[in-house]
Amino acid sequence: VETGERAEDESSKLSRRASQQRNAIERFKQRAVITQELGKSIQDNWGHVDNILTQLNTAVEERGWQDIADMSHEVEWVDSVDPANHSVVAFLPDNDGEPGASVTLEASKTVHQNAQRYFEEARAQKNKAKGAMEALEKTEKSRRSAEKKAAKEAASGKLRGRKRSRRFWFEKYRWAVLSGGHLLIGGKDAKGNDVLVRKHLSPSDLYFHADLHGAPSCSLKLKDGLILSNTKEGLIPKGVASMQISQALGEGLEDARELDETVISEAAQIAVCWSRAWGSGGAAATAFHVRSSQVSKTTETGESLARGSFVVRGERSWHKDVPLEIAIGLAVVNGVPMPLSGIPRTISKICERWVKISPGREKKEAVANRISKSTGLSQEDVLSCLPPGGCSVEDKGLIDP
Repeated sequence: VETGERAEDESSKLSRRASQQRNAIERFKQRAVITQELGKSIQDNWGHVDNILTQLNTAVEERGWQDIADMSHEVEWVDSVDPANHSVVAFLPDNDGEPGASVTLEASKTVHQNAQRYFEEARAQKNKAKGAMEALEKTEKSRRSAEKKAAKEAASGKLRGRKRSRRFWFEKYRWAVLSGGHLLIGGKDAKGNDVLVRKHLSPSDLYFHADLHGAPSCSLKLKDGLILSNTKEGLIPKGVASMQISQALGEGLEDARELDETVISEAAQIAVCWSRAWGSGGAAATAFHVRSSQVSKTTETGESLARGSFVVRGERSWHKDVPLEIAIGLAVVNGVPMPLSGIPRTISKICERWVKISPGREKKEAVANRISKSTGLSQEDVLSCLPPGGCSVEDKGLIDP
């Protein structure tokens, strides 16, 4: 199970571009120095180069380019011959008179013209370095502007939205984080309920359901969840939690039934908040949980149930008078800004900025819009965390930092 794709902020991309431009400038400068020195070496060894060119042209007239190429390895001071381009790679003498640096000499050109070719290449590399330096100045200016903008947004309490081509696996469902970082996931519709039970209700997980028809099937994950991270991705505003996905929770435990009772009761509370109990006008509701092995898609007579429906066999563990209230905080998960939902006690421990939400008259779309504007999160992401009905909001620094 893997990850939503992480998008890079503008400042990071510009920093990388500036680094690439600096490397290119250094390469252009080095090439300019080398080609300038080779051109000067040709001039300094005028007689040596002229002798090679004279012998080469005489041999070509007598034997042709291909024969010269075939026997080039036998010729002193010659490394290779290129018949197609009518040129030769020859060695220049070093300080001890031994073969040293190699240069490409064109047979049709004089010593001066061959040297000039290297000087022209040196000028071209210098021009490239100059152009790259001008581009670097523009990049650095844009980077400083992007950092200033990001700092301003961070100071305002907003996170910069990021485009993602993929999402985290649990975002296909309703999801919330419980004490200890454990995930509770729930189906968004009948099809989602079927997929959740089939793919994400493992033998070590627990099945939760509000005691109401049509409520989502929920899975309390023993191993999967979110943990606090010390890594700070970019400019994260104060009060925003940095977290990462983990598949190694519940160390030493074999079954979610062994989890602390606090985690179990939180899962029941979220399950009822995701049900139509939220809009019923009451302040509390009832839920139950069972082992995954007690959940089946077939009746005792072998008949298959409708999409999204399940048979629960055996004893159920009941949770009565469960309060209808949730919380939403602001977090960065694996580098991605997202709303974090759970019960108020848990979210307040993870996030400095959060809101408590209970049933009320304000449309959830309006609530999502307010949170989106104050945090920079997408309205769609916030809306997916809200219960199915009207809301009453008690702000704890999320909307008004």
